[in-house]
Amino acid sequence: MTCLMRLLEEPRVEEGILIEGLPGIGFVANIAALHIIRELKAKRFALITSSSFQDFALTVEDGGIRSPINELYHCAGRYIILYGNTQAPTNKGQYELCWRVLELAKRCGCELVLTMGGYKRDRVVGRPRVYCAATDEELLAQVRELCDGMVVGNIYGAAGLLLGLGKLMGMRGVCFLAETPGIYPDARAAAEVLKVVSRFLNMDIDLTRLEQAARITEGLLKGRREGIV
Repeated sequence: MTCLMRLLEEPRVEEGILIEGLPGIGFVANIAALHIIRELKAKRFALITSSSFQDFALTVEDGGIRSPINELYHCAGRYIILYGNTQAPTNKGQYELCWRVLELAKRCGCELVLTMGGYKRDRVVGRPRVYCAATDEELLAQVRELCDGMVVGNIYGAAGLLLGLGKLMGMRGVCFLAETPGIYPDARAAAEVLKVVSRFLNMDIDLTRLEQAARITEGLLKGRREGIV
């Protein structure tokens, strides 16, 4: 087995946008993508497995088992969301996964690739700042108005590879990264990324539940630092 994709349906999107939400630094993209899926009631249409995925199984609350998997969802007639509980840790597996996802997304009508993630910082003071990168000057000029600065350095994993491969396929690409220490699931950074993404896409999405989760996490972390919990 290499990379296998099982389609439940093949949706059509108009001027579609592929949104990446795989686990990475601070689980920023993962949290943000799951929030979009839940708030916009996205429908799953593809399941992806690969022999390059990590060799583990996840236990869930009722004692069941969930294997490493990626999934594709669609919603609002415009968005296709890549979500999952793992990335492919090998170069070959990552290239194959991203290429297969882009092929399908383009066939469904996607013209733009939007990736998200965490921007590793030793310490984040106040609001996590959001940085951007894009595959062409026109798009970069547009998103710079929404962000605190531009990404300097490499963008690793699917967040970077989807942009590069997408460009080879004729798809424009943009990336938004939020500052995070990267040592815990960072709902605050995910909320900041989604604020920028929602403005860029004119996406009507309620961030209330995500901001509540961020406050709970911050309270727990503060309690640990003060020796309360």
